[in-house]
Amino acid sequence: MASLRAAKRELRQKIKRLLAEVTAESARTQCAINQRIISSACCSHQIVASSAVRALLALPQYKSAKRLSVYLSMPTGEVATSEIVHDALKSGKQLFIPYTYQLSKKIDGQPSSIMDMLEVKSIDDLRDFKADKWGIPGPGEDSIDGRTNSFGGTGKSEGKWAHASQRASLDLIVLPGMAFDRNLGRLGHGKGYYDHFLDRCHGQSEQEQTKMPFLGKSTSLDSYIAHLTRPTPVGLALKEQLLPNEDSVPADDTDWRLDALVLGDGKVLLPEDG
Repeated sequence: MASLRAAKRELRQKIKRLLAEVTAESARTQCAINQRIISSACCSHQIVASSAVRALLALPQYKSAKRLSVYLSMPTGEVATSEIVHDALKSGKQLFIPYTYQLSKKIDGQPSSIMDMLEVKSIDDLRDFKADKWGIPGPGEDSIDGRTNSFGGTGKSEGKWAHASQRASLDLIVLPGMAFDRNLGRLGHGKGYYDHFLDRCHGQSEQEQTKMPFLGKSTSLDSYIAHLTRPTPVGLALKEQLLPNEDSVPADDTDWRLDALVLGDGKVLLPEDG
């Protein structure tokens, strides 16, 4: 376990160095980001979509998704999601974004800090978001209790599920990462938020015998085939975040793999490409 943590830490440091060397032109092409977008907390209507975003918006899985979650991007170092967010809202999709917080009461088997997905109500709602210390726009704390939670109910889930009558699953999850490999392995930023969130999605889908919005681990071939006609989530990555062919992301059975990965140049990697 210690060696795995060390390998992940080393890879994160390596990717940080690579991202620091990305040219301005490459970043512009892949991230499609400019100062106006940053200063307006991703709410400018003058957004030029990157190749990655155009590829994602063209996926049948995105087009058919009714409920999806999308990360709100940092100003640098990852694919900007501004256009995805705007397109989803304009298309009438129900959009959710990550929200992390400390549990008010410790729950056995859960970390003390977790991530929920909370609804963004409209483009006007987005305009009220404020950037945090990483430059990521987010909703005001006074609005959290009134936002629909993807696990059901409103506000923080506190690690629990809403009453069965209030539950609904996500169709698509768009997520970031630090590094990726051609077998759709993903290395996050080290907090485990997405892996734990996906564990909770898996637990809910097993309990209710509903679809899982993320394919990932513990999936048989028959189950994979059954999911092919359903919307699935994808990762977004700059080209520099994809490891060379012979390398793989260090992982164990607590780490979830992606269903698909869209790269900054618009290429889409699927399980059969690994």
